[in-house]
Amino acid sequence: MVTVIIAFAMNVLVAIAKSVAAVLTGSASMVAESAHSWADAGNEIFLLIAERRGARGRDRRHPFGYGRETYIWSMFAAFGLFTVGAVVSVMHGISALQNPEPDTDYLIGYIVLAISACLESVSFAQSIRQANAGGERFSMHPLRFVSRTSNTTLRAVFFEDAAALIGLAIAAVGMALHEITGSAVYDAAGSILVGVLLGVIAIFLIKRNSQFLVGQTAMAPMRTAILRGLLEHPDIDRVTYLHAEYVGPSRFYLVAAVDIVGDLAEHDLAERLRGLEAEIERNDNIVEAVLTLSTKDEPSLSL
Repeated sequence: MVTVIIAFAMNVLVAIAKSVAAVLTGSASMVAESAHSWADAGNEIFLLIAERRGARGRDRRHPFGYGRETYIWSMFAAFGLFTVGAVVSVMHGISALQNPEPDTDYLIGYIVLAISACLESVSFAQSIRQANAGGERFSMHPLRFVSRTSNTTLRAVFFEDAAALIGLAIAAVGMALHEITGSAVYDAAGSILVGVLLGVIAIFLIKRNSQFLVGQTAMAPMRTAILRGLLEHPDIDRVTYLHAEYVGPSRFYLVAAVDIVGDLAEHDLAERLRGLEAEIERNDNIVEAVLTLSTKDEPSLSL
């Protein structure tokens, strides 16, 4: 939540500054960056809604809770980035190629880009800290962790901030080449490149959110941790099947086939299974656990 609020505040400030600079300079690249920042600011609102609505607990109509709603609102944010950011930037760049802007002084544009880079870096630094912490926890490279994590808000903010910093560099180069060569083609090309960059990021975010909506299994380190927890339980002799599926950020629906220690009667065995399920569900990350019995010929899962 803190990461999103910081990103929203920074994006609003940056969007206002870029919009003023775009009007004063007429730069196509600056117009693209303005659209980019306004799209990002709007997306943060969707992400805030996503976290708020996805955090609701389960009820009779939603036994797994509302966690997957997080991915729906994050999908809206990704579509917003694509339409408002990518499409507008590319279309404006093409328009600028057909109707080049006259030469102008880009000093105010450079100043705004420099200030924007500083502000964007603050938000990006927060995302990097979270990515590093998550990567260290799961023994993964931070970039791989951000790509794979069920925390869609972190992924969106991380890649949007990275795209913002890259976009600022593209815009600066486009304006500089326009001034040096006198050709507005470079500035227009900068707008198109920013749009393409945003399109790639948006498509990636849309794809990842759709995968979690359809049904995404736990990351390998998390699955291993769940399996270890089951095997270390004193009442469980072995595990032959394990399915852990995300039903929200860091929330799982767990199904496992286990061999219970001892040779209990049917009634006692059923009570033992229900008790184990209730015990597992006391873990905040497990929304619901369903345990079944293993057969003798099923191979055991190992760490």
